[in-house]
Amino acid sequence: MPKFSVERSIEISKTPEEVYESVVDFGTWTKWSPWLCMEPDATVTVTPDRSSVGSVYAWDGDVVGAGEIEHQTLDPNRHIEEEIRFSKPFASKSKVEFEFVAVPNGTRLTWRMSGSLPWFLFWMTSQMESFIGMDYERGLKMFKEWIETGDVLSTTTVHGIASVGPLQVAGVRKQCHRDEIGSAMTGAFEEATRLLAQHVSSPCGEMVSVYHCFDIKKQTFDFTSGVVLPEMLDTLPPSLSRWSLPACDALHVTHIGSYEHLGNAWSAVHAHARAKKRKPSKLGSYEVYKNNPQDTDPSELRTEIYLPLR
Repeated sequence: MPKFSVERSIEISKTPEEVYESVVDFGTWTKWSPWLCMEPDATVTVTPDRSSVGSVYAWDGDVVGAGEIEHQTLDPNRHIEEEIRFSKPFASKSKVEFEFVAVPNGTRLTWRMSGSLPWFLFWMTSQMESFIGMDYERGLKMFKEWIETGDVLSTTTVHGIASVGPLQVAGVRKQCHRDEIGSAMTGAFEEATRLLAQHVSSPCGEMVSVYHCFDIKKQTFDFTSGVVLPEMLDTLPPSLSRWSLPACDALHVTHIGSYEHLGNAWSAVHAHARAKKRKPSKLGSYEVYKNNPQDTDPSELRTEIYLPLR
């Protein structure tokens, strides 16, 4: 059986006691689960005793599948060991751990999973580690925000399949590691805005980022950030890239909240495509920014996400 192992950590400005009490309580998990944001209506069941050895958190949904996780060993303020048991989309068991370590500014929380995939998924081991790792990062980020502020600035709404296009975007194309996407996009938008002001006379449309490719192994993006053009232009300055999308169907998701949590919406749109057995178009996917982050509270930022389909 192909084995896998995933580990992610984050530092939180709370004591190990506070962090432990929140993680061990299965009643808090719906607030920061990196999977429920894909399907908020999934059924979640928690045993009446939510924080003891033998406590169980179970879920069942059309998109997130079904399974349960059980507390097996509890070392208060230091360590939690659990068994996670999946029943859909395939049956498997894995070991899950949380570790709590005091650091100068609070607590370093580490989340681990280790186990084996069914033999027929041997080819997915590396991808599975990457996907679970990104899920854990999203979950830890939401947990940190929730325990430090009392809220998570992220709401995802899945609208389903919509008709989009034709669309033409002009912008600056770049490649970067996933950790650098925020600063890289900011630079691309600044450069695109300057170049468009010099070369395009008619007013441009909404701000857009197009994702041409994401290398799951290298964790790198190939993207273009720019604007929707109001009309087809014959020529663009050499430093600007053009991206065109013909009329097609696309899965449409809205994200309200901080750009830090946009990964929740992208995970949702891809999960729903898989659930509908629809393959993404090779033309790329895109997100449209409906308000300006410079004069909009992060809680009110609205981003429309589209995954064109084949």
